[in-house]
Amino acid sequence: MAGYPFKTIEAKWQRYWETNKTFSVTAIDKSRPKYYVLDMFPYPSGDGLHVGHPEGYTASDIVARYKRMRGFNVLHPMGWDAFGLPAEQYAIKTGTHPKITTEKNVNRFRTQLKALGFSYDWEREVNTTDPHYYRWTQWIFKQLFERGLAYQDEKPVWWCAELGTTLANEEVIDGKSEIGGFACVRRPLRQWVLKITEYADALLAGLDDLDWPASTKEMQRNWIGRSDGAEIDFAIPGNARRIRVFTTRPDTLFGATYMVLAPEHELVDALTTKPQKRAVAAYREQAASKSELERTAQKDKTGVFTGAYAVNAANGKSIPIWIADYVLAGYGTGAIMAVPGQDQRDWEFATEYALPIVRTVAPPAGFAGEAYTGDGVAINSGFLDGLRVEDAKARMIAWLEAGGHGARRVNYKLRDWLFSRQRYWGEPFPIVFIDGEPRALPDDALPVTLPELEDFRPSGSPEGPLAAARAWLETVDPTSGRPARRETNTMPQWAGSCWYYLRFIDPHNAKRLVDPDLEKYWMPVDLYIGGSEHAVLHLLYARFWHKVLYDAGFVSTPEPFIKLVHQGTILGELEYTVNGERVAEDLVEKHGDRFVLRDRPEVPVDARAYKMSKSRGNVVNPDEVVERFGADAFRLYEMFMGPLEQVKPWSTRSVDGTHRFLNRVWRLIVDERRDGLAETLADRAPTAEELRLLHQTIATVSEDIEALRFNTAISALMELTNAAYKWGSLPKTLAEPLVLLLAPLAPHMAEELWQRLGHAASLAYEPWPSYEPKYLVTATLEIPVQINGKMRGRIEVPSDADEQQVIELARADETVLRYLEGKELKRAIYVPGRIVNLVVAG
Repeated sequence: MAGYPFKTIEAKWQRYWETNKTFSVTAIDKSRPKYYVLDMFPYPSGDGLHVGHPEGYTASDIVARYKRMRGFNVLHPMGWDAFGLPAEQYAIKTGTHPKITTEKNVNRFRTQLKALGFSYDWEREVNTTDPHYYRWTQWIFKQLFERGLAYQDEKPVWWCAELGTTLANEEVIDGKSEIGGFACVRRPLRQWVLKITEYADALLAGLDDLDWPASTKEMQRNWIGRSDGAEIDFAIPGNARRIRVFTTRPDTLFGATYMVLAPEHELVDALTTKPQKRAVAAYREQAASKSELERTAQKDKTGVFTGAYAVNAANGKSIPIWIADYVLAGYGTGAIMAVPGQDQRDWEFATEYALPIVRTVAPPAGFAGEAYTGDGVAINSGFLDGLRVEDAKARMIAWLEAGGHGARRVNYKLRDWLFSRQRYWGEPFPIVFIDGEPRALPDDALPVTLPELEDFRPSGSPEGPLAAARAWLETVDPTSGRPARRETNTMPQWAGSCWYYLRFIDPHNAKRLVDPDLEKYWMPVDLYIGGSEHAVLHLLYARFWHKVLYDAGFVSTPEPFIKLVHQGTILGELEYTVNGERVAEDLVEKHGDRFVLRDRPEVPVDARAYKMSKSRGNVVNPDEVVERFGADAFRLYEMFMGPLEQVKPWSTRSVDGTHRFLNRVWRLIVDERRDGLAETLADRAPTAEELRLLHQTIATVSEDIEALRFNTAISALMELTNAAYKWGSLPKTLAEPLVLLLAPLAPHMAEELWQRLGHAASLAYEPWPSYEPKYLVTATLEIPVQINGKMRGRIEVPSDADEQQVIELARADETVLRYLEGKELKRAIYVPGRIVNLVVAG
């Protein structure tokens, strides 16, 4: 037998776990602490997993296995976010019903995940396309509807004629659909809308208590975009209607020299004079093809004059009304008072169209810029002159309220959530219409299932393809007995993923969304791992639904996810080029920080990694890696590549390193010649030095797994293994804790070694090794030394050395000195007991 026989052993233990339901969860066990660890469940595409997908799943599985061994009652489930546009588009292309392709894709994903040995409780598996699941998605929508948080309104939306549906702003890039790259236009449509703005302050406040990445919390705060300011009304001569604006700078009202309406503003048609109608219509058509990001980010400002004027109440002056696409209909009121002296966008627009510029805040001496947005004294502002900005704001708001021209207001960038899609493959709404009025169906009429349609292609109509299912469409309201018509739109893909974490708690309950006792026991989710691409919308939408359910008394916690971690993207393999021409990897070698040609080291090689995509041909299939190296080696490599949150390139060749490490552990305990325990496995007592290294490793691996530093946990296990080979023999009392420490990271091999060491039962619930502090005290420490973040050497220092001593020893080390030669030391950073980093220039 040559090395660790991973194929046989991994298949053996995967069968064992499944047959024995090793990871099925005791529902409530108050004798143990609970731990709910959750992955952002995948969308099962036809391509299956690539090696980037399991990174987060591997991390969560390590934590789940570790917490079980620490005595926690662990909930670790998996399911499928399977409704959505990609499945429908694939079905249209192939002529296969999306239900069939979705089922096929789910089966492929499930097989791949099981082959990686993840310790999911598969008895809790959910699928958002299952009527037993989406019955409760519809039920939650009913709660929103009955609380006035779901309503219909005509909204300007992105419409894609080719896809036959509205799209969210985030699904349109440069005026084209993210799926398919089809042209999209803005058009008004009557839509279902969820009043997420009602929860804007609660969503903001809730962020403070969450253990989330600071950048993610900041993204959510910016998306919600709370602004304190005032609404101001501008009269229009000869017209009873007024233009209302929201501004955070009411103190600058005297400097408003023109107004701008969004092209979609409801007053554009009414205000545009006859000579300007053609120009305004052309401009609006042009603006309809741009995304909001394009409109707000474009450097060159464009617009057109409506021909109408408004009155600035502060000074009685008549100011022109323009339309421009840098103003968005969905933010504020869709209209602004333009103050070019205090706003750079307005300055650029005013400069382009020769409009007046009046400063209302005195810039500091020597100010050479254009618009001035800082603090200062009010000028050219009548009764505000001489006041600083905050005082001027308060005085102006009081003046506006006293004169009936406006009032103090809080505004948000956050807009109500457009919740309709004109497509087939989504959750039907639990709504019928009687005489045009929507009514929610009673609970016992749920689920409203999708009708079977032979033609599920987009209809090109806002009604969507469900309108063709006549027998399904025309129904009877079960409450009143009157003829009724079903809603023909379906819900967006976000719907099913807003609450799946709750269904995992009680997936087979036919009477409730979730049993209250089970929900109270398991919630909130203790650790949630997923990609940063969901940093705003999925997380924001899920938090919104959860808060509604909390206010309604259906859940016991105000927030669903206490700790959140984003795994970094795994890029494709490094691609090597010289002057733009591809070079084979075996012709390249690394010299220090540079890549060069192996036979011509004077020639630099550009090495770059790109996001995995079929178009680049750099997608790596995990099945092939597992077939070659095994699931445990794959898992270890995914975690050993670098910090979990870091972006890093894949290297199939490097998986061999973790494969070799596993073989070294195997040979420490197993005699390959006779398939029994190794002769070097000794009954002797361990030495003090052996105990010291073991207990240090236990402490390091425990601390690192708790902190999700899996790469350094693996390094510690490698160091212990290397040391064990030098001892000549391995005491059995050290072999067992070594196997237990390895178990969360390489579970298949650990299970096999544990069994061969004489244990009949799985180690999944064996107590985690503990360390004794007395063995952690050492006279000296070995400290890695980095220069500009690159490892350059190791030094031995007294364990009680202070920061200055350690830095001096690092700078004096012969190996390190070679890298410092000719460079200026800018800064030295010492993490006590762990690492020194010298920052140099030159």
